Amino acid sequence: MFIQTEFTPNPATMRFIPGRTLMEKGTANFTSAQAAKNKSPFAQRLFAIKGVIGVFLGHEFVTVTRDNDEDWQVLQPLVIAAIMEHLQNEEPIILEKTDSEKAEKTEDSEIIRKIKELLDTRIRPAVAMDGGDIVFCGFEDGVVYLHMQGACSGCPSASITLKSGVENLLKHYIPEVNEVQEAIE
Repeated sequence: MFIQTEFTPNPATMRFIPGRTLMEKGTANFTSAQAAKNKSPFAQRLFAIKGVIGVFLGHEFVTVTRDNDEDWQVLQPLVIAAIMEHLQNEEPIILEKTDSEKAEKTEDSEIIRKIKELLDTRIRPAVAMDGGDIVFCGFEDGVVYLHMQGACSGCPSASITLKSGVENLLKHYIPEVNEVQEAIE
C-alpha cells in the first residue's frame, strides 16, 4: 500500500491520500481524541500518536493537524504507519453518521439551496484539494455563516479564502448574499 502525502497551505496540517475511499458520504472533523471516541476508530488510532491534535476525514483523504511543538519529519512516518495498519486490518473508519450526513435531512429555502449547491459544486472540491472542507452553518440577514475544517481550520489563508474567494463567488451568483463570516463552533 502506498500513501501519498501533501503539504497544505496550513503548515500545521498535512494531507494523507491512501488511494482508497475513506468516507462514502460527507466528512468528519475531530478536534480531540475525546471527540473521536465511540465515533471513529481510525481517528482514535491517529490521536494515539503524540503530537496529533486534529483529524479530518474526507472522501479519499485524511488531514492530520500537529501540535506546533512537533515536527513533520518525526510525525509523518508514524501517521503513515498508523493509516496503513488500520486499513490493512480492514477496521472501520467511522461508526456513526457524520454531521454533514445528518444535516442533509433539513428543508431549505431556495436561497439556502443555491448557497449549498455553489458550495458543493464550486468551493468544496477546491478546498478539499488542500485537505479541508467548508461547512454551511446558516444564512441570516444576508450573512452566510460557514465553518472551516481540516487543513482550512487555523490556516493563515483562511480569512482570505472566505472573503476573497467564497464571499465574492456567492455574492456574484446570489444577490441576497451580502457577506460571509466564519461560524463560531
